[in-house]
Amino acid sequence: MLEQPDKINLLGLSPKGLEDFFESIGEKRFRATQVLKWLHQQGASSFDEMTNISKVLRQKLAEVADIREPEVVLEKISTDGTRKWVIRMDGGSSIEMVLIPEGSRKTLCVSSQVGCALDCSFCSTGKQGFNRNLSTAEIIAQLRVAIRSFGPFDPKDERRVTNVVFMGMGEPLLNFDNVVAATELMMDDNAYGLSKRRVTISTAGVVPAIDRLAGLSDVSLAVSIHAPNDELRDQLVPVNRRYPLSDLIAACNNYLRHLNDKRVITVEYTLLAGVNDQPEHARQLLKVLRQLPCKLNLIPFNPFPNSGYRKPSADAILRFKQIIVNGGIVTTVRKTRGDDVDAACGQLVGQVDDRTRRSQKYLSVLQLDATNETVTRAGEG
Repeated sequence: MLEQPDKINLLGLSPKGLEDFFESIGEKRFRATQVLKWLHQQGASSFDEMTNISKVLRQKLAEVADIREPEVVLEKISTDGTRKWVIRMDGGSSIEMVLIPEGSRKTLCVSSQVGCALDCSFCSTGKQGFNRNLSTAEIIAQLRVAIRSFGPFDPKDERRVTNVVFMGMGEPLLNFDNVVAATELMMDDNAYGLSKRRVTISTAGVVPAIDRLAGLSDVSLAVSIHAPNDELRDQLVPVNRRYPLSDLIAACNNYLRHLNDKRVITVEYTLLAGVNDQPEHARQLLKVLRQLPCKLNLIPFNPFPNSGYRKPSADAILRFKQIIVNGGIVTTVRKTRGDDVDAACGQLVGQVDDRTRRSQKYLSVLQLDATNETVTRAGEG
């Protein structure tokens, strides 16, 4: 018997993709808008819920397509209201996503990859290695899960999700097509209707992808710099060895030129005690930031076991910030949120079937450190 082809998951189709799909099965293209609203405004999980579509068409859809969401295996709520979900993907690996409340603002931090292909030295996510890209449907499913967690599905209820940032697991621009398609759905008026200012793609600096994004999308852009010079950034953010700061700044300026409004780039900078948090680093960073219309988001390091890094003191953070502010750059310090449920920035790890073998190397280091510590304590006794 011939194997039946996999059914197409309609959650991942763009408006045009849905139109093409209906045309391919001999149906009118206008059906796409009806189904789009059912999927993303009504949160339909089955075709039977789509009551303004004939029963015959619903049966036809069930034969060739489906509405698949990954399995939610864990939800934790922090004492500060932050929510973290662990979601099991096809193949057994898990990803994590976080919802951060801040007054009337509810920011959903979504993942774009299972693990991360980059290996930033201060990020626990990167130590898990990399398995694969998430599909558009798997990205959109994270938004559906968050919206539904507050009760009956209603994406227009701003008490649920007001902003989406691609700052979870993975490097979004290394999953370019699926991430861009997901942002289009998030901003479509017949889907989630989020403003282009409320959907942000964050990148560690994949320059060719930023150039490709320019003119194709008008989402907001955040760039993780984390160091004020190439020598230090080569160590902290290895992608810098291929795309140095000068190339990254040029790509960001080019992206802004393609927008028809006065937006700025959000620059992310994780402060590491004694590494990149000194006054001279702040002065160097100020010279970099003056080349780009931007605002700066300082992120005090969130510790994880055997990272080798420490969180700076409150005085060091304030001193660093003041130098930048005095230089005329709008600067904020990100509050640590959800660290009691390991949901803070850089702490998302999931469970990754690592194809890079990076996680095995990291675990070996942890085991060696633990052995050495035991030996040292025995010697002290």
